[in-house]
Amino acid sequence: MGKTDTTVGELVGQIESGELQLPEMQRRYVWRAPRVRDLLDSMYRAYPTGTILVWESDHVVPTQEFGVDQKTSPFHGRKLLLDGQQRLTSLSAVLRGVPVKVRGRRKPIDILFNLEHPDQFGEFTEVEADEESPLDADDDLDENGDDEDDDFASIQQRLGQLTFVVASKALAALPNWVSVTEVFRTASDQPFLKRAGVVSFDDPRYEKYTARLKRLRDIRGYPYVMQVLEKSLNYEEVAEIFVRVNSLGMKLRGSDLALAQITARWHDLLKLLEQFQDECEKKWFTFELGLLVRAMVVFASHQCRFRTVGSLSIEHLKQGWEEAKEGLRFAVNFLRSNAEIEDESMLSSPFLLIPIAVYSQLRKGKLTKVEERLLLFWLHVANARGRYSGSSETALDADLNVLYGGGAPSGLVDKLKLQFGRLYFEPADLEGRKARSPVFPLVFLALKEQGARDWHSGLGISLTHQGKLHFIQCHHIFPKALLQGRYTPKEINDIANMAFISGGTNRFLGKKDPAKYLPDIVQERGEDALTCQGEPLDRDLWAIENYQRFLAARRAELTKAINAHLDKARAGIEL
Repeated sequence: MGKTDTTVGELVGQIESGELQLPEMQRRYVWRAPRVRDLLDSMYRAYPTGTILVWESDHVVPTQEFGVDQKTSPFHGRKLLLDGQQRLTSLSAVLRGVPVKVRGRRKPIDILFNLEHPDQFGEFTEVEADEESPLDADDDLDENGDDEDDDFASIQQRLGQLTFVVASKALAALPNWVSVTEVFRTASDQPFLKRAGVVSFDDPRYEKYTARLKRLRDIRGYPYVMQVLEKSLNYEEVAEIFVRVNSLGMKLRGSDLALAQITARWHDLLKLLEQFQDECEKKWFTFELGLLVRAMVVFASHQCRFRTVGSLSIEHLKQGWEEAKEGLRFAVNFLRSNAEIEDESMLSSPFLLIPIAVYSQLRKGKLTKVEERLLLFWLHVANARGRYSGSSETALDADLNVLYGGGAPSGLVDKLKLQFGRLYFEPADLEGRKARSPVFPLVFLALKEQGARDWHSGLGISLTHQGKLHFIQCHHIFPKALLQGRYTPKEINDIANMAFISGGTNRFLGKKDPAKYLPDIVQERGEDALTCQGEPLDRDLWAIENYQRFLAARRAELTKAINAHLDKARAGIEL
């Protein structure tokens, strides 16, 4: 194995020219903006960020597209990137100012640099999620749609200790925060200095800012060691090296490593998986490759763990994939049509689709009324209770043993009883639960079943509404701004304080006192507008000082709605 010293600038250039290619065994680009922010932060500090592993090959090997655009490669001897894809794709997007392709969509990576960062760089923040599901959308918005939950001055002070942040409109408007991409696009410091108010060489900030902009641009010269595998290796050997490298570093999930092992023997698999992803996306379901690989392994081996992948023949895997596709199609249709689960954001785990897919194929797509009802009941309870939230593989294998052992959905329900003891819900089960709780989608479905509608448009609640103003959001009935300082964050964000309304209505209500706006809703749309959302009609409970009593009363109403929804799912069938 050879070794070459290179730089970020050279590697980004090789991606753009097409000299550096991505082998089929690699997963797609998955980094979120905070990861890119932290990579830039480490490079700016001159911290080590690993090495790059490539394989030089004269052979025609299966490849896939990078997450950023490339030119058609004129090179006969190509370099195939085995380790470093996420880093180099991110850097290519930021330095070149091009969007990344994520799940068929193009989105820019916009990172801001703080010209006024502390000399010691301030704190280093851990990676956090930067995307939310439709059911996690927050409220307390002003008339411009801006979130005012936190005092902006305090946020600005806190972020002022950082060197890089994921861009926001508010920060981008401040003179000391500059776009990293814009800095790399120009060699001149003048636009950034002028915007920051530095108009003279005598300004004490001139030397500091120019030195920091230079240091930022020097990331182009950040050194990387490129380890190069010999051309004599074949694709299967390289796949084994890829798996071992990533297993030792724990950089990839088990599904990624399993996919690498399989594609070494089945070269067209990735394209088949991506085609099925696109098919499901048209039904509003976005599936990670990992779930599809998991389903294929399940149908090929009747268990869910990836340790058997190496011993499964390609013939078994191909047959498993054909069965998995049909099973997952049934599962998607079952979720949408029978359970009214409109997309995967409403699932506590994507594993929930697999038992439905398996049972549908075992029954050759023909379910009795009892089987359909019990499967629906199991789905709602398993989702709300978080059946696969803990030891997910152990729980899934236990359920697969029931089904492949000749069991029925009633056997799956028995597993839930064994795990949770009680299947129906009590008000205490909702206490302290937030929007990210597994039970939250069931609250949404139960209220939708009751006829919950938007308080202004009258549209029934749905995650598939078109138009930004009609997207369903979670509205704090008692706005957070009115509760802060009087109640705990846990109480403020309790599920019982959430209603489902459109983005337009949410913006209109903003921080209004419920004692003032709820009577208007009753007058305009009748009491049903509130009762369908599980809200108590006792006006004394709409007062801020009675907030805890309001929560208790609404938990009781939500619990009734949830249990009624579960009763309808089983339709009187004995458990």
